Amino acid sequence: MRRGIAASALVASLALTATACGGSDSDSGKSDGPVTITWWDTSNATNESPTYKALVQQFEAANKDIKVKYVDVPFDQAQNKFDTAAGAKGAPDVLRSEVGWTPAFAKKGFFLPLDGTEALADQAKFEPNLIKQAQYEGKTYGVPLVTDTLALVYNKALFKKAGITEAPKTWDELKTDAAKIKAKTKVDGYWGSTQAYYAQSFLYGEGTDTVDAAAKKITVNSAAAKKGYGTWLSLFSGKGLHKADATADAYAHIQDAFVNGKVAAIIQGPWEITNFYKGSAFKDKSNLGIATVPAGSAGKAGAPTGGHNLSVYAGSDKAHQEAALKFVKFMTSAQAQETIALKNSTLPTRSDAYTEKVKADPGIAGYQGVLSAAQPRPALPEYSSLWGPLDTELPKVASGKESLDKGLSNAELAISKLVSDFSK
Repeated sequence: MRRGIAASALVASLALTATACGGSDSDSGKSDGPVTITWWDTSNATNESPTYKALVQQFEAANKDIKVKYVDVPFDQAQNKFDTAAGAKGAPDVLRSEVGWTPAFAKKGFFLPLDGTEALADQAKFEPNLIKQAQYEGKTYGVPLVTDTLALVYNKALFKKAGITEAPKTWDELKTDAAKIKAKTKVDGYWGSTQAYYAQSFLYGEGTDTVDAAAKKITVNSAAAKKGYGTWLSLFSGKGLHKADATADAYAHIQDAFVNGKVAAIIQGPWEITNFYKGSAFKDKSNLGIATVPAGSAGKAGAPTGGHNLSVYAGSDKAHQEAALKFVKFMTSAQAQETIALKNSTLPTRSDAYTEKVKADPGIAGYQGVLSAAQPRPALPEYSSLWGPLDTELPKVASGKESLDKGLSNAELAISKLVSDFSK
């Protein structure tokens, strides 16, 4: 997951130039020179891509017969760009694919099944639920590179000043804590997001989801979902609870307020760890508290499992695929993942990459502790797109422009068009 998880889709006519090579490089027919593969990296161009570029150089130094053309593609554009490129038989050989994209691209035949290949030789080292999330209809279409989930991140100093010794375990406790923090520090205790991805935990807290994929039923407007979203809505008003921000810059506003000590707690993912440390409130890294997202009335707590896999384009020729598989194995090795974690403060996907050096980062150690509560997404090709209608309706609900019932009814109607064979 990255900021803008539900960014608007680009028009389907997006054309790609030579950056999309997928087996169409000018050297593809040569046998006497190195094979050049193209990798589309969707990581943050400022904070993360330098680490990946350095690893590419290491790979090339160790594999003289392979060259890697590195292309940084903005995350909120990559899904649609790859879809367009793959449909035109000109996609990159390797894609850093958000986990939610796997079912859709696998269903279309754009990703190469990796079972039994060099890329998955170390499969047993990876967290089983992350491998499961890279699968579709029994086959594995990606190797987990980094993982993430959402957590309640909080300012320990502000909590301590308010006399609070531990993170809240329920949303009711959070409301109580927010009021205490406001009274003692004059700072809001919590600022919530209007984005659907961040509201997903409230559904899990009531034991439900946007849809029941197994039963092929839309559940976004069910009684349990209404209760979850009702709790979400209640956290935008009350003492110590910041009002909803439905502007285009809401993500940045919330993030900046937290890192500079102007709000005590937010819901956020590990992709912001490096930015947490840049804020005035977390110059001392130990001031960053990380806890499982509070539980709902059903006593359940959890957040979506996010992250990125490395997937290989099925349309590349054999030489490019073999080179791509070798590259994927290198980039997802324990050594590479340790490097990525240490440089980018992201979470490894394999157990042997959580070395003592990696766990010395309080941000990584904290998020590792909440991963057990993360919930994998169903292997439904349309699942990630289901947040789109909610990203349209929830900001209206949170800002008082429409009722919760109306918003969920509108979202249900829009979702029914995306999964037309699902019942309501």
